[in-house]
Amino acid sequence: MAKSGESTLTVLLAMAANIGVAIAKLVAGVLTGSSAMLSEGAHSVGDTGTELLLLTALKRSARPADRSHPFGYGKERYFWSLLASVSIFTAGALFSIYQGVTTLAGEPEEHQNVVVAYVVLAVAFLMEGTSLVQAVRQVRRERSEQQVGLRTYLRRSDDPTVTTVLFEDSTALVGLLLAFAGLALTQLTGYPVWDGIASLAIGLLLVVVAYGLGRSNMALLIGRQADPQLVADVTTWLRDQSEVVAVVDILTMLTGTDRVLLGARLDFDDRSTSDEIENACVRMDEELRSAFPDLDEIFLTPVPRNDPELRARVQARYGELLG
Repeated sequence: MAKSGESTLTVLLAMAANIGVAIAKLVAGVLTGSSAMLSEGAHSVGDTGTELLLLTALKRSARPADRSHPFGYGKERYFWSLLASVSIFTAGALFSIYQGVTTLAGEPEEHQNVVVAYVVLAVAFLMEGTSLVQAVRQVRRERSEQQVGLRTYLRRSDDPTVTTVLFEDSTALVGLLLAFAGLALTQLTGYPVWDGIASLAIGLLLVVVAYGLGRSNMALLIGRQADPQLVADVTTWLRDQSEVVAVVDILTMLTGTDRVLLGARLDFDDRSTSDEIENACVRMDEELRSAFPDLDEIFLTPVPRNDPELRARVQARYGELLG
């Protein structure tokens, strides 16, 4: 299955789970009077909206390049994913915090039909867990291909749809455990303060997740460098070319998922003629695309490596000269 197709499956499974879970949680929240259950209901409603935004991201980012967008629409995936993180914050976090505050500050309300809430939490845990398994399966496969650890993968990933679903489903399971704890402690002690604390905890958890996802998508939208390992491999490949004396500068930017723009300034052998340099650039372009499929646009520019202004710019950016 292609990566985009698997990402779509991951998002669709998450959305299907959240629609059913959201309805069940909201009904249970109304029947029991539990603020934690209502918070979890709002959480799932927000997650459903998030999935709709992620599906929009997948569809719109797949459009081919045209005259008005010569580098394509790949970054639309980052824009809609950024809106998804905002959705998590507004629909889930703020409502949960509001419910927690009003429960702690208001008149105590006795919970009713608590068994309904426990059943809903158990079913929701099963459905959210199923969605999480698909997200974990995709992450594990992509990690294996890249041969990196989980933290490195999450930090470097250029597909925010998968990481959003992964964090969203993981947060949902933790939220369900918090709601269960709030209900159980309220039932055991008779103090609804536990229900309010659980609701606040769910809200704060969503704030942290929304902030993390938003920050990651902001970096991608601004124009993040490609995977450092890819940059290092491309640099080494260029240095090994017989016509190249030195790699003076190399610039990369993610223009979408699995799409990298590469700009390299190269110092060629002084004995090379202009025709030889042109032919070398054409050959290297073709071979780079074959060796590194993620490279979408490639610009190779011959420059003198001893130009003082260029050397100063490279040193200011990287702290050292590439050589």
